Amino acid sequence: MNYQIADALTRIKNAYLARHKEVIITKTKLGFSLVKILFASGFVNKPEFDKKTNSIRMGLRFIKRKPALTDMRIISKPSLRVYLSKKELPRVLGGLGTAIISTSGGLMTEKEARKKGLGGELICKVW
Repeated sequence: MNYQIADALTRIKNAYLARHKEVIITKTKLGFSLVKILFASGFVNKPEFDKKTNSIRMGLRFIKRKPALTDMRIISKPSLRVYLSKKELPRVLGGLGTAIISTSGGLMTEKEARKKGLGGELICKVW
């Protein structure tokens, strides 16, 4: 897999659609940052790191039997990168969702990037 972050997002989305209780993704630097953001935003439960298999296992969060993560869209791809300035950062569903941005300061939500005055590559939108 050449684009690990898309693989991680797809695994999480498919696990939610199949109503699994947990999902395992390969541990990479971007995947680790992505999981931290999803955990801080309340979309997944606390992740566990397995050093033997170099993977991250996380519980999926359900609220009243409905997934906490309704949908996600991968925006930037290897064939078409999408870069935004700090003025162009999107608001997802009027602030109910989260956009994940890759900046010079690492992966962060669009709210954090706006506070720090950073633009960057729009990785995905999650709601």
